[in-house]
Amino acid sequence: MSKAINPEFFASVNKLLDSMIETFYEYAPAARYLSSSRNIDKELFKRHTVETILRIRLARIADSKAIQHFTKTDPFLAQKWSEYSAEEMLHDRLFLKDLKNLGMTEEEVYATPPLLATRLLQGYLYYTLEHEGPRGVISKSYFVEYTTRKTQAMWNENAKRSLGREAVKGAEAHHNYDVAEDHSTEVWNVLMGTVESAEDEKRVLYHLNVYFGLFVAYFNELAASFNTALSAEPRHPATTAVAGALTAARTAAELRPEA
Repeated sequence: MSKAINPEFFASVNKLLDSMIETFYEYAPAARYLSSSRNIDKELFKRHTVETILRIRLARIADSKAIQHFTKTDPFLAQKWSEYSAEEMLHDRLFLKDLKNLGMTEEEVYATPPLLATRLLQGYLYYTLEHEGPRGVISKSYFVEYTTRKTQAMWNENAKRSLGREAVKGAEAHHNYDVAEDHSTEVWNVLMGTVESAEDEKRVLYHLNVYFGLFVAYFNELAASFNTALSAEPRHPATTAVAGALTAARTAAELRPEA
C-alpha cells in the first residue's frame, strides 16, 4: 500500500468526500435506489452502465492531454500518470461484458449519446487543462477513485440480488482491481505533485465541489430520463446538470483552504 503524500490535507479531503457521499445519497434518489432497492429496474441500470462506459472512454482523452502537459513540465508525473492511464484505459470493456450479459450489443452502447451532465463534465476537464493544467483532471480521478472505493462494492452486491451475478461481473472485477492496486492513493500522490501552496489546495477543494455537483446532477438527470418516481423526490439544488454546475461553483468559490 502506498503512503499518502501531505497526510494532513489527505485526511481533510477524505473527510470532505465522506460528507459528500452522505449528502449524495440524500439528494440523488437514483443513487440511493441503485445502492439499496431490492428490485432494480433493468433498463435504468443498463443506462447507468452505458454512461459509465462512455465516461471511461472520454476520460482516456482527458488523461492523454494531462500526460502531454506533464511531459513538458514534470516527466516523473508524466510517467506515473501514463502508468495509471494504461491500467484504466480498457476498463470500459469490463462493463461492456456486463451489458452484453444483459442483452445490449457493443454497437448500441457506443451509439448512445452521453447525457448532458457527462458532456459538461468533459467540457470542464478540457477547460481546466487549457487554463490551469492537469490539476482539475487529477482531482476528478481522485474524486472518482475514493468515492467508488467507498460505495461500489455495496452497489454491486445490491445489483447482483436483482439482476444476477453476470450483470456486475465486470464491475466487480474493476472495483477489485482498483482496490488491489490502491489506485486512490496512487492518484492522490500524483495530484499532490500539482499542489505547492495553500492556494493550490484551495483549488483542489474547488474542483471536488464542482465534481460533486456534476455527479449529483448526473444521477438526477438519469432518473428524469426514465420519468420515474425517483425524479419527483426532494433533492439537492443540483436538479439539472446546468444548475448542479452553477451551485457547485458558487459553493466552491466560498471555500477556504482550511474547509
